[in-house]
Amino acid sequence: MSKRFDRYTSLVFLIIGAAFVIESNGISQSAYGSNVGPDIFPKILGVLLILLSLRLFYETFQYAKNQEKREKLDYQRFLIIFIAAILYAFLLESLGYVITTFLFLIVGFQAMERGSWTKTLLISAAFSFGVYYLFVEVLNGSLPGFPTWFS
Repeated sequence: MSKRFDRYTSLVFLIIGAAFVIESNGISQSAYGSNVGPDIFPKILGVLLILLSLRLFYETFQYAKNQEKREKLDYQRFLIIFIAAILYAFLLESLGYVITTFLFLIVGFQAMERGSWTKTLLISAAFSFGVYYLFVEVLNGSLPGFPTWFS
């Protein structure tokens, strides 16, 4: 990637992150039956996006002068993860958070690095159940857990 492209990209993501933080203030701060309001995750996502974009901008000054080699773009991996993300959003309500996130992570990990199925399954399961437990049980939030036909 080029230094100029990375700088402009970091500025675009900085603006998007700031928009997330600003617009999340318009979301109600509490939800029925939840101590964690729907405004928390967009704010956290916006702050993370801002921090990562600032880091990318800073790192562009550390690039070596001769590091202008072009990398081949991997459209196949991009399309696999893009389609998986669309299916994830589409199936979240009907299949629930745990199953949908588990399947999405499996597809994503295998698209990025084929093989090591044991590691992929363990990390996907631990993340899916861990985030669900943390959000629903510890923070008293609400997520679609499992579909009704599953229980």
